[in-house]
Amino acid sequence: MELPLGDPNTSELKGQISPREIANSDKSSIIATLLAQSSRHLFGPTSAPALPLKHQVVSIDGLISKLGYLKPDEVALIKQAFHFADAAHLGQYRHSGEPYITHPVAVAELCATWRLDASSIMAALMHDVIEDTGCTQADLVGKFGSKVAELVEGLTKLDKLEFQSHAEAQAESFRKMFMAMARDVRVILVKLADRTHNMRTLDAVPMEKRRRVAAETIEIYAPIAHRLGLNIIYRDLQDLSFRYSMPMRFRVIEGAVKRARGNRKEMVEKILQNARMAFAKANLEVDLQGREKTLFSIYSKMRSKHLSFSQVLDVYAFRVTVHSIDECYRALGLLHALYKPMPGKFKDYIAIPKLNGYQSLHTTLLGPSGVPVEFQIRTGDMHAVAEAGVAAHWAYKDGGPDMSEVQNRAHQWLQSLIDIQDSSGDSQEFLEHVKIDLFPDAVYVFTPKGQIRALPRGATALDFAYSIHSDVGNTCVAVKINGMQLPLRSELKNSDIVEVVTSANSQPNPGWLAFVRTGKARASIRHSLKTKHYAESLQLGERLLASALRQQGVDAGLLSPELWEKLLHWTGDKTREEACVNIALGRRSSQELAIRLNILIDDEGGSDQMRLGAADWVSPQQEIASHHHQRQAILVDGREGNSIHFQTCCHPIPGDNIIGYLGKGEGLQVHTNDCQIALRMLSKDSDKWVEVEWGKEVNREFEVDLAIDTRQGKGVLARVASSVTAADSNIMNVSMDDRYKEDAVTIRFTIQVSDRLHLSKVMRSLRANHDVMRVIRVRVS
Repeated sequence: MELPLGDPNTSELKGQISPREIANSDKSSIIATLLAQSSRHLFGPTSAPALPLKHQVVSIDGLISKLGYLKPDEVALIKQAFHFADAAHLGQYRHSGEPYITHPVAVAELCATWRLDASSIMAALMHDVIEDTGCTQADLVGKFGSKVAELVEGLTKLDKLEFQSHAEAQAESFRKMFMAMARDVRVILVKLADRTHNMRTLDAVPMEKRRRVAAETIEIYAPIAHRLGLNIIYRDLQDLSFRYSMPMRFRVIEGAVKRARGNRKEMVEKILQNARMAFAKANLEVDLQGREKTLFSIYSKMRSKHLSFSQVLDVYAFRVTVHSIDECYRALGLLHALYKPMPGKFKDYIAIPKLNGYQSLHTTLLGPSGVPVEFQIRTGDMHAVAEAGVAAHWAYKDGGPDMSEVQNRAHQWLQSLIDIQDSSGDSQEFLEHVKIDLFPDAVYVFTPKGQIRALPRGATALDFAYSIHSDVGNTCVAVKINGMQLPLRSELKNSDIVEVVTSANSQPNPGWLAFVRTGKARASIRHSLKTKHYAESLQLGERLLASALRQQGVDAGLLSPELWEKLLHWTGDKTREEACVNIALGRRSSQELAIRLNILIDDEGGSDQMRLGAADWVSPQQEIASHHHQRQAILVDGREGNSIHFQTCCHPIPGDNIIGYLGKGEGLQVHTNDCQIALRMLSKDSDKWVEVEWGKEVNREFEVDLAIDTRQGKGVLARVASSVTAADSNIMNVSMDDRYKEDAVTIRFTIQVSDRLHLSKVMRSLRANHDVMRVIRVRVS
């Protein structure tokens, strides 16, 4: 899904200053004037008659009233930041008609409810001044210091730059935000406050934009809020996104909940009364509150379990707040004595907290008339964390013994973003990996030493290996789960004990990408494969270019940097390595580059120092006539990796005469020289073919297809297979074609052999079998 870049109420929602207002004035003079006059906004309503929205006075009394936890000098700096932002946004309005400054003030008020520090409040007030006004980061450093300037810069999008596509611009902006967030968690706290206020005021936006912004919010921002434990914001963003992305469904469920509220009021009151009496009788002091589940959570349950609204009975949940962990378990026992618990519906998030640090006891009981009722039991401190998450401990540090559990978990996740960034090739790939990691549910597994690790639900044993360290994942060869050796793709379950077996010679397999779940594992695997593929392609490209230059009578090792610079200017490649990789991938012809280099040498006076001697230079015509083209051919031995592909149409093996084709972006494809597919390609595109020969030492096995006609009979397949294994060959695949008219069957084997001599040995072994009538090597025509 393509998502919009940026926030709807910034560049998309604000109006523009009118020509009359800016006539004969520049931005700096406007800011200077407003800095002198904007103090009037600070002191509440004016006695003047009511003004249109665009001319109403903006007050920050509400913000100041929430800053009692800060020092007076910090509050004074926040007032200065307001004056600066008010001046910078002069003449800019929201679609609602309000002065644009009302938005930063509302964002700052949200941050103040989380008791963020003065720098965060100032950044909230000025979060759009770099992006939407003439102010620069240097201006902010000079006026407010580097910390505030860095926070504002981290909140600034990249839509002033040019990108090839909207999706690329959006992904790069998100990558910038995530990296700023990894350095300082306050960036995302301000950003979430910004997005929350934008969503609360989205009515003024056209319908199409509402849907795009809502999709971006529920896909990126709501999961981030959940991952950081900001559950109030998480629920708010979910419901607002639901409201604007699916307005009809939102209204239907909203109406159904209102009707049910009246029908179930008596039942809710009865449950509250019975629970309070049970706690009072046990002399347990509690705070008992009931609340409705969010509309989005109700809709999600209806959709995932294919239920109608009338079938969703647990619309209400009850929260029990006590003083200590011991009292949490006492309260649980009292509730289980009051109503019967539903089997499998108890979760202890106190002993094992969620990924975001959330702690509570969850239990679902059968209430009056058999209606399921959910209770959440927690302490006051747990409740603060459950509602505000990381924002409840805004004094974020870089890890250490003084950090809370919530801070530690947030720190680990933010550090994983940096690991993903280092392994990702581009911003869109980075965003894809981060989205994978934004899963709210988790499984909890143990290391052999008893350390607990949380992973997204559905994660595999290989994901566990990568969660320990990228190097552990890259060299993983086997895993033991609860003492049993199981495949790497085995899905982990709660309480599994996982042991990883590594080998220094092991490397990531491309097939791993099909089953890993976490963004870190996926990014690490791709990075390793790309690095390996790049090195292999570079080596092949250098060999191809050297061979082509030799045909031109030029020694590749003696080319000067000046010649390479001229050639790169002509090809458009950034480096010599990039040019060679493009040759190996078939994006550029080695012969074309060799001819161009030859011309450049001649233009410089035909330096003899770069020319080969007569004994070394074999012209193309001489090479064709000669049987000794070992010097010109590319040698292959099967160990080149992804840069050379042995094609399945003809399955070349050592001993076959072979040729090479440089397919565009596909590397060097090796065929047998009598392959019908290769011959057709050769007739259409002869300039992409290169000489290829087998190296002297080939230490791997190659696949070959065989068609074996056998007599019908019991146990024939087993006897034929044993003939293959008797010749030291491995069977990779088998299929059978019945031919009842001839009272025979054709068995098709894909086997592994080391060379043509080994293949002959296998075929002799098969022909010696009395069940076998004929054996042929199969080629695709």
